[in-house]
Amino acid sequence: MAELSDRTLDAVGTRLKHLRQRRDLTLAELAAETGISASTLSRLETSLRRPTLEQLLPLARAHGVTLDELVGAPPTGDPRVNLRPITSDDGATILPLTRRPGGIQAYKFVLPAGVDDREPDLRTHEGYDWVYVLNGTLRLVLGERDLRLDPGEAAEFDTRIPHWFGATSSGPVECLSLIGRQGERVHVRAAPPTGPTE
Repeated sequence: MAELSDRTLDAVGTRLKHLRQRRDLTLAELAAETGISASTLSRLETSLRRPTLEQLLPLARAHGVTLDELVGAPPTGDPRVNLRPITSDDGATILPLTRRPGGIQAYKFVLPAGVDDREPDLRTHEGYDWVYVLNGTLRLVLGERDLRLDPGEAAEFDTRIPHWFGATSSGPVECLSLIGRQGERVHVRAAPPTGPTE
């Protein structure tokens, strides 16, 4: 750990909090998974305490990331994103497509076939989400609205609105999701044509 700069260690807290929230875990749940007390985890996430190697190793293992990814080690020049899938309790596979902390984060979700009359567990959190369906039919419950999105369709919403998404009984779903901080939205820009149009 001696070779890690103070600046690198100071940034770990933000990454730890983001990784935990991405997995929708409470501090108590992560404490049970890692053996690190909830109060220590809270101090690590708020940068009130510097992490030790003994704390970083179980945290990296629990979140399914490498130690380099957790501490934000400088890139090695390899442009490929190291896709380390995360499998949730309900059988969903989540592939992080970005590796930088902060800013808009991109994920690919592979969701197993669902049950159409399932009562969704609506969640809220700070942020803004944009979802694009690649394959299958995605059920998106957003407040009072219950929507079905087919391949090629997209939705964007404020994540402070109670929401849930999953697959229908027609089969699994693959979708892309971009998640940003509150007020951070996806902006599509197109260059104007440079030549004559026909």
